[in-house]
Amino acid sequence: MHRRQFIFSGSAIAGAALFPAMASAAEVLPGGALLQPVARHTNGGVRPFKIVVPRAQLVDLQERLAKTRWPDKETVEDTRQGPPLANVRHLVERWQNGYDWRSCERLLNSLGQHVTQIDGIDIHFLHIRSKERNALPLLLTHGWPGSVLEFRHIIGPLTDPVAHGGKASDAFDVIIPSLPGHGFSGKPITTGWNNERIAKAWIVLMDRLGYKRWAAQGGDRGAQIATRLGYMQPAGLIGIHLNLVDYVPNEAERSSATPAEQKMLADMQDYLDNLSGYYALQSKHPQSIAYSVSDSPAGQAAWIYQMLQDVSDSGGQPERVLKLDDMIDNIMLYWLPNAGPSSARLYWETAREKPRPVTI
Repeated sequence: MHRRQFIFSGSAIAGAALFPAMASAAEVLPGGALLQPVARHTNGGVRPFKIVVPRAQLVDLQERLAKTRWPDKETVEDTRQGPPLANVRHLVERWQNGYDWRSCERLLNSLGQHVTQIDGIDIHFLHIRSKERNALPLLLTHGWPGSVLEFRHIIGPLTDPVAHGGKASDAFDVIIPSLPGHGFSGKPITTGWNNERIAKAWIVLMDRLGYKRWAAQGGDRGAQIATRLGYMQPAGLIGIHLNLVDYVPNEAERSSATPAEQKMLADMQDYLDNLSGYYALQSKHPQSIAYSVSDSPAGQAAWIYQMLQDVSDSGGQPERVLKLDDMIDNIMLYWLPNAGPSSARLYWETAREKPRPVTI
């Protein structure tokens, strides 16, 4: 698919999915606090960012994993009650034996991490420039329970399409921010950080980076934010690409749906009826889950694994389509900065957000 097709192609209803040289070091301190790099502010306050997790924090993680008090086994032979005990134990065993956080740390540090303050919040982002002169800037927004690592395997093809069988004209500069309260972005301490406010922050980010013509892409939460950008039509935005369409058909559309569309509607209803428990909890009482995901790495892992098993088109076995270490890398971007609670609160915020109606 060439660049024009990527930007303007139609999107189907889908489930949630599942970096130049560094100047100064930023450490992730015990308890999740971030020591930001001290660097000369340039380009509107964009600062280089480097992750150096203290060994003591990794030791603490291993001690917590070793002391996990496991629940008893589920009483069904499928995933209706949540992630099976055996699957989560298998993930945690890999986390304890063989998994290497430093490999992920090196990857992120090699890709070009930065941080900049927008509307009172530090926004962490990856910025990878293509070697092609006419590369189009592309803003990629992740969802929950994802992170900037959602895009790790497409950065190369997007920024260097020639090396992946494409054309130079298909190249993108890639900008991948961490949502507020996710990963190494700052955590909101007041209410009001919803999709609309994040979309406005992304407009500031792209302007701060000097881009006058750009596109936006997103899935899950990222699709909702990209859709808001489309509504706003900021100067320079030439198009959006979604892999989730936030759309509810009316009765007339339902009654005239084709068999393929009826299948999509049935899948959506099954998701609402059987797979959206996380949404109900995080949109109504996010602080309830905050204590377990903050204190227990196994609890945080299980909460994320639940989504991966349900929406990865893997028959409840996400290991069939996702590498186990990739899943743990993503979990680490919640565990290390203690982003589980703040990421859950974004659901509470967006559940109270005024919708933007549109007539087609």
